Amino acid sequence: MNSVNKLTCAIKRALVIGVASSAVLTTTHVFAYEEDNNFERIEVTGSRINRTDVETASPVTVISAEYIMQSGYTSVEEILSTQPSAAGMSLGSTSNNGSGGSATVNLRGMGTQRTLVLLNGRRMVSSGTGADASVDLNTIPVSMIKSIEILKDGASAVYGSDAIAGVVNIITKKDFEGTEITADGSQTDKGDGTSKGFSILHGREFAGGNLVVGIQYSDRGEVMQSDRDFVEPGQSSFIPEGSLGGKVPDGNGGYKDRDTSYDYTADSYAQTPNKLLSLFTSFDAELDADTELNIDFMYTHRESDQQMAPQPASIMLDVCSNVTIEGADCIQAPNDPDFGIPGQPLDELEYRRRMIDAGPRIYEQETDTYRASIGVKGYLKNDSMWDVSATYGRNDSKDSVQNSINATAMEQSIYDNPDLWFNDCSSGASITDCQGIDNDFLVGEGITYTEENEGGNEQFILAAGFSGVTESDIGYAVGIESRYESGFYTPDVLTQSGDSTAAQQFATEGDYSVQSIYGEISMPVTDAFTIEAATRYDDYSTFGGATTWKIGATYRFTEEFMIRSVAATGFRAPSVSELYGGDSGSYDYLDDPWGNAEDSQLLVNYTSDADLQAEESESFTFGAVWEIGEGLSTTVDYWAFEITNAISRVNVQSELDKCEAGDMVACSTINIDPTQAQNGNLSSLTSSLTNIGSQETSGIDWNMSYRGDIFTVTLDTTYLLEFKENGISYEGTIDGNMGGYSKVKANFSVNAAVTEDLNLLYNAQYIKGMDGDYYDESFSTNDVIYHNASAAYHVNNDWRVTGGVKNIFDTEPEEVLGGNDMGTVPNIYDVVGRTFFLSTSYKF
Repeated sequence: MNSVNKLTCAIKRALVIGVASSAVLTTTHVFAYEEDNNFERIEVTGSRINRTDVETASPVTVISAEYIMQSGYTSVEEILSTQPSAAGMSLGSTSNNGSGGSATVNLRGMGTQRTLVLLNGRRMVSSGTGADASVDLNTIPVSMIKSIEILKDGASAVYGSDAIAGVVNIITKKDFEGTEITADGSQTDKGDGTSKGFSILHGREFAGGNLVVGIQYSDRGEVMQSDRDFVEPGQSSFIPEGSLGGKVPDGNGGYKDRDTSYDYTADSYAQTPNKLLSLFTSFDAELDADTELNIDFMYTHRESDQQMAPQPASIMLDVCSNVTIEGADCIQAPNDPDFGIPGQPLDELEYRRRMIDAGPRIYEQETDTYRASIGVKGYLKNDSMWDVSATYGRNDSKDSVQNSINATAMEQSIYDNPDLWFNDCSSGASITDCQGIDNDFLVGEGITYTEENEGGNEQFILAAGFSGVTESDIGYAVGIESRYESGFYTPDVLTQSGDSTAAQQFATEGDYSVQSIYGEISMPVTDAFTIEAATRYDDYSTFGGATTWKIGATYRFTEEFMIRSVAATGFRAPSVSELYGGDSGSYDYLDDPWGNAEDSQLLVNYTSDADLQAEESESFTFGAVWEIGEGLSTTVDYWAFEITNAISRVNVQSELDKCEAGDMVACSTINIDPTQAQNGNLSSLTSSLTNIGSQETSGIDWNMSYRGDIFTVTLDTTYLLEFKENGISYEGTIDGNMGGYSKVKANFSVNAAVTEDLNLLYNAQYIKGMDGDYYDESFSTNDVIYHNASAAYHVNNDWRVTGGVKNIFDTEPEEVLGGNDMGTVPNIYDVVGRTFFLSTSYKF
């Protein structure tokens, strides 16, 4: 059975069982009219040429503000994460480990750094906790959104770097008059995760133009992992009473193998809390009959938290050569032949302890993101247009980790107080009682502290363009840009010095600039056949120049049926963190092939490279748009992307396996001595950034839409044919590192205008099951459908009330062996459960 037939069968099955989800509408044959019935030329995402027919050669999905509100979405991340075109791993509200409170989008699963995020067609500053490579979607308030356009095609020839997998363009509300006040709230059926928010939007005529100002506040409540029945108790080898060389006291003066574990879920968040305050404004005015001014400003303050179990402290202790000498920085060798290797001297032992005496690790972030943009455009008599603009963005961050552990101080305390740390607690008394180690003791010894880090990003862009249409209806656009980017991240001094039990990390700081020139043309060959082309040259201060191009075409057989295709090249410049990032440690989910590691997380040293080159890509799309009948339309698009010279880290797991099998090149690649590794020493494990990576992915997007007087029905489906990274196939698989690459994802919605005042919406999200392997154990996840429903009622012309339920049947997430949290992958599956939401808005 060919791929198209497989896709058709999958969608038929989806329709039969009610598969679907938050549907969106792909614009088809849309024209923009002025009041005098003349065509108004507008800008479409993916092109700088203003045009009347917004159906271009590139596929674009549009999500309206109306749909966002009725679906109960309160964040941009939540909107985008449910799209069938999203895959792989991304950050969001359920990312508790390592997210830094950020939210990202990952189109096609090609990496969050390969999706370009725009605000009103202009770049957003990278944001997060510092030296970031992508935009924190938390910085964009939902209340200011008019629509979101998703370009599912490479667009480097138009926008430059980062637009490899696609573009997300967020369009804000303008020409707004009056005042609109909105309040919303939500809570799970378990009584937790309580969230609330409000927004005020005001618009009026001011100084000859339209001024819009707004404020939005949101407060997302937490959900604890242990409060969900599907979460099994965690099994960590770091236990509160401590272990030495994997052994614990046996109560008789000797040692035995550790036979207990620690449940870390009781202290960890399933949904992380955050508070957002956003202020935004826009001003649009006609300076004269042919000149327009636009000013935008946005500010977002974020306070976010993540919480994890108390720090698992791993301390390598020196073992005295003979007997313990008072005051010596070593411990006496245990009188047990099971310690160490027979016939070899015992030089050191690992002491592990779950530091419950200090309390849970509390990660806190405070970020401030600013963005200001000013632009002037002018219209000439020959139907051409010029524009100049300046955009400045800045992101400042301070983040901390409470109850961190100073490993150096803890090691010294163990040497100084061995009777306390090694006291046998097998009698059943509490650890504090039998060992005398409590928080006061830890503070007094200088063992606990609050880790303090800071970082930031900065962006400045100057741009000028000229576009128009000739008498032969040939559209064109040319322009120049100058962009400056910088970023930094400064870890706590104890983290930089390596004295913390957290992975050592050095400071990151750097900047680069790029000068660009571009050109674009749209030429109708006949009334039915149009060719589009674009090219761009970018000159970077780091790696040099990059030239990209795009060529596309549309052919309209009839007014109802059109085919379209685009071939393009693209690139992604290395980011500040990739070029200048300080060495950092990461606890990755890896399998020790020598069988020595007790846990699934191994410490890997991540390194950057200032000599990195740009990634290169090629993309191809071919599809059709068909207005089947009155109100019924469909689009189908085949897409394929290939990335070479990708900035990537070697697959550490693969290299570990090769090293264990005797491949010395693999051992060298990850900086491992196989003899030491065989004895359990993987401390030098390293993963370097290089231009050795590659990606190949292809699939089919299919959209069906029916718009009637009462019902609007939409089915939006992505069928993944292939996804390879560095030669390894991931289509149809899921794991804790790469995320999920389901072969079929579908969103289906039915919107019913029951009366003039009452509107009902049903939507569902379908995710086809995936396969995985963990520690040589294969597993499969089942197909999942999340059902959602809502109702919107207009009490009168000014007052609207919306309420609904997400995940109506409280569908639990699928179990993923080796998942990155809660035994699953939270950015793929819902870990919060059934949630009720209610909002009301009043306009006057």
